Amino acid sequence: MTTTPELIHGYLSAGLECTHLEVEGDGQHFQAVIVSPAFVGKRLIQRHQIVYAALGDRMREEIHALSMKTLTPDEYQG
Repeated sequence: MTTTPELIHGYLSAGLECTHLEVEGDGQHFQAVIVSPAFVGKRLIQRHQIVYAALGDRMREEIHALSMKTLTPDEYQG
């Protein structure tokens, strides 16, 4: 099965509370803008770890390249 931006969007929205979520990509490389209250008070590496946890094994098996912008709701508004 080919991984699509819609699939990744579904995985993320199921595993992480998001107030805004955009996923784009070509089946190999994906970019995401993820806005979540879970990121409040977290450093960048911690935010990425939260996203990786939401994706679980899919990060190794299905998703080969994901660049992400992780923001809190306040950062996204500002």
